[in-house]
Amino acid sequence: MRFWSCGLVVMGCLLASCSSSTSTPEPVEEVGVMASGLWDYCSRTAVSLGVTPVEDQPFSPVMAVSGGGMVFGVVDPASGHEPWVSSGSPGAGTRLLKDLFPGPQGSNPRGFTRVGSRVFFAADDPAAGRELFVTDGTAAGTQRVKDIWPGPTGSFPDSLYAYGGLLYFTAGDADHGRELWRSDGTSAGTSLVVDLVQGMEDSSPDLLTRGGDGALYFKAIDSSGLFSRLMRMGSSLTVTEVFRITSDPGIQAPLVPVGRKLFFATGGTHGVVGALRVTDSGGPAVVLGQFSMLGDMAGVDGLLLFSATQGEGSEDMELWRSDGTAPGTVLVEDAQAGPVGSTPDQFTVLSDQLFFSADDGIHGAEPWVSDGTAAGTHLFGDLELGPGGSSPQGLTTVEDHFFFSADVYGRGEEPWVSNGLRVGTVALTELAPGPASSSPRGFLRSGWSVFFSAADGSGVRWMYALPFRPDGQCPP
Repeated sequence: MRFWSCGLVVMGCLLASCSSSTSTPEPVEEVGVMASGLWDYCSRTAVSLGVTPVEDQPFSPVMAVSGGGMVFGVVDPASGHEPWVSSGSPGAGTRLLKDLFPGPQGSNPRGFTRVGSRVFFAADDPAAGRELFVTDGTAAGTQRVKDIWPGPTGSFPDSLYAYGGLLYFTAGDADHGRELWRSDGTSAGTSLVVDLVQGMEDSSPDLLTRGGDGALYFKAIDSSGLFSRLMRMGSSLTVTEVFRITSDPGIQAPLVPVGRKLFFATGGTHGVVGALRVTDSGGPAVVLGQFSMLGDMAGVDGLLLFSATQGEGSEDMELWRSDGTAPGTVLVEDAQAGPVGSTPDQFTVLSDQLFFSADDGIHGAEPWVSDGTAAGTHLFGDLELGPGGSSPQGLTTVEDHFFFSADVYGRGEEPWVSNGLRVGTVALTELAPGPASSSPRGFLRSGWSVFFSAADGSGVRWMYALPFRPDGQCPP
């Protein structure tokens, strides 16, 4: 759970038993096709793809979907750390995409970000240093986009974000420092957007987020480095400052759009508590409430739901909501009465409902659900019966299901899936049999598979794929 600080097992589950074939690669759809409607998993058993993904940077996307399949990084003894691609099948269906930096050291690809049917990422180039690359999922369609900082220095692209059909990102060159750039995947179509801090000094744009008003918002620092600024870029590429605050601790992640409003948190300085703030279409940032800690946030049916603690030194973290006004920023439910709090986290949204982990002091940490009202906020399932709790982690919505891990006595922390109903919440086949844990994470769909990483019984992490198809498309 991300904080900033100032000063059951479902025994009656209904499941259609479907078989899946691993001998032939699953089709990979064109991006945007089959992206809506009802879906179902064809098996409760995920298939190991036989490779170990690189996941050592938690804030860098581990994988992304291209027109040619799922793209991710793998360390191979022969080629080192390079990009791989998979259709969801082992063997020929999962292969080295391209050896960008020949030799055992590899190109160290990271920041995989989907834009349309292509995936952008940063990687090391033998001649150009660390620069921007793009792939369509084929070897021929994988290449360096541009040598932004000419020569071997490298521009070190970061904060990659898809917006308006282009990639926006932070990069540095000799004339402008680290500023906001954009790219259409070609050298000619890759250019500086704005030099917010003139000359070699950096504005270091970060937290790029599309607002509900259609504008691009991001955080940047001023020329002195003493202030953190919330910036807004409209359709004309004009960048304006919405809000500024001292950089320590400044504007916190994430920026959360809800309707035409953008919510964000700021920390205090010198013992002053922080605040939840909102801007409506780039207007003045209004304080909605003061909090000593803020946790996860999500937009649900026109409201912001968030976990928060009021009072310096308090541990009473509970679920709150805001309609974008100070009077409308209120506690939803005191799930664990007293000074400790239920600590809601691991937020995911499915069908205008928030699913999350919370501890009411009776059942331990278990999955909960909320529609933003007290009456609609309750325990979703007691997966580990009694006060122990299953400690749900990594709740992630994929189409009309959400995937997560849960730790149940005798079978450890293993993958689960839910369609948003108690009877449709089931444990998948153990990947680390017995009390050992596979600790699955990073669920993401490509084609007819949900990809994720998990550990086997020896503790080695592998990439897995679970057959997942539009309703009625599972093989008999």
